[in-house]
Amino acid sequence: MTYTEAPATAGVLEQTEEAVAKRRGPRREPRPREPRHREKPYRTRGSADIMKPSLGGLIGKYALLVGILVVMVFPFVWQLSTSFKGSSEDIYSFPPNLIPRAFTLDHYAEVFRTIPVLDYARNSLLVGVGTVLTNVVFATLGGYAMGCLRFRGKGIVMAVFFSTLLLPGEVTLTSQYLTVKSLGLANTLWGVFLPGAIAAINVLLMAAACRMIPADTLDAATIDGANTLQRLRHIVWPNIRGMVSVVALFAFIGSWDEFLWPLVVLSDPANYTLTVGMNYLNSNFGSNPRVIAAGTMIALVPIILLFAVLQKQFFKGVEEGSVKG
Repeated sequence: MTYTEAPATAGVLEQTEEAVAKRRGPRREPRPREPRHREKPYRTRGSADIMKPSLGGLIGKYALLVGILVVMVFPFVWQLSTSFKGSSEDIYSFPPNLIPRAFTLDHYAEVFRTIPVLDYARNSLLVGVGTVLTNVVFATLGGYAMGCLRFRGKGIVMAVFFSTLLLPGEVTLTSQYLTVKSLGLANTLWGVFLPGAIAAINVLLMAAACRMIPADTLDAATIDGANTLQRLRHIVWPNIRGMVSVVALFAFIGSWDEFLWPLVVLSDPANYTLTVGMNYLNSNFGSNPRVIAAGTMIALVPIILLFAVLQKQFFKGVEEGSVKG
């Protein structure tokens, strides 16, 4: 072969290689090989996944939950059963018979004949609704100041709020009565309502909810020209509505179930709340536990209805207050 034929032969080889490359397609990069033996996560001897309890732990957990449920629910069920039992049935038998053999509604009728239930319930409702409104409004404002604002003496104010939780209500009972009496509100529903208009625990709950709001969001709203009312309405309120339902429910239950303070302040039976009025069911000549049980069930109806309506918001508020981030 001469030197003049070499370029022609090289050109033919190049064309052949290009044709083969086109048929094969684009060249793929080789994948990195994985090691044959993967490293296992380090685990100490005897350790186990805490999210997957053993069979014994699972049985123990559910047994504990059932025991707590029985302890908490049994008194209510026993009272409800007692209110429907006839006078001939033994309500103190053991084991207790929770299904009435002689079902009757006479004890509920006796409650309405003995005391003006509707009038007393109206008084309790007025005090309860007023307590809910003032606690929601003032606790929200106080919680916003404690949780979102910066000012001197904030730690001292928080210490004062926490210190009020250490004092039982009976300690301040005399001072509260003298204050209400000096204002001329004794023997009135205003006197019953005033001491519970705002509770320290509700302010602290709202402060915890407001503290979860990002500070950058509030700062951005301030830079955009939003005033305090606009920040409360458009930023703070949508983030604390769950906690507001918790505060409202606690405030209503505390006001509705209050017995000692209305008993001290009120002297006119026309102004009695329902819990104080139920005391008439215990007469000097004897008391019927079946009638008392019926009165207790009547007093529990508004609380059960309120919790049934607000239970979704209540658990949402509890979840927001327990998980941060």
